[in-house]
Amino acid sequence: MNSTLYPANERGTANFGWLQANYSFSFGQWYNPNKVHFGALRVLNDDTVHGGGGFPTHPHSNMEIITIPLQGELQHKDSTGGQGVIQQGDVQVMSAGTGVEHSEFNASATDSVNLFQLWIYPNKKDITPSYDQKSYANVSKTNNWLYLVSDQPQHNALTIQQQATIATTLITTSTTMNYTVQHAGNGVYLMVISGSITIANNTLGTKDAIGITEATIINITNSGTQAAELLLVEVPMQW
Repeated sequence: MNSTLYPANERGTANFGWLQANYSFSFGQWYNPNKVHFGALRVLNDDTVHGGGGFPTHPHSNMEIITIPLQGELQHKDSTGGQGVIQQGDVQVMSAGTGVEHSEFNASATDSVNLFQLWIYPNKKDITPSYDQKSYANVSKTNNWLYLVSDQPQHNALTIQQQATIATTLITTSTTMNYTVQHAGNGVYLMVISGSITIANNTLGTKDAIGITEATIINITNSGTQAAELLLVEVPMQW
């Protein structure tokens, strides 16, 4: 097993007034040659959009885009005809393919929305763009993996154009969980949303992350005094 730490305080930051952003990987005007991507995971942005703010219509192509609200509501509209409001417990996926334009605005004029947005390189280019979303609000993730995106039918999750898995869990105090890598050769990028964990002999706190490669089973222990919420992203290291 090989591991690389990604401390929260080493993320890139930007403040545009209406948007406060934290970048796990090089994005926009922030560039770190050591943090360009993790395998096929190109972007993991932790964005807070203040009331009334949002991203106006802009284009994407040949990228899988996943949006996960942590707090608040986000209004989405794109050129495939997809539109709607997503909130905590929802996940949205969009395959940009040959090209798509979309906008994302805070659905509230006063309250902030906090979200993760991930970009993953696809394994098929120039496909017809598509959009989908699903609510997981009523599905338990306490001490079990809740699969948000997966290419495994038994996970009953959203799908994208890649052999990738996105999952979340809430680990109670002094509990150890295992994650089994779904595809040989894939790597796992794991971020702590809240709480603290011990993994690969490292202790991680809120918004710290770790990248793990050359592993089959990964052991994760809640090492704190409160439940630990995690986001896990498994992606090919070569694609």
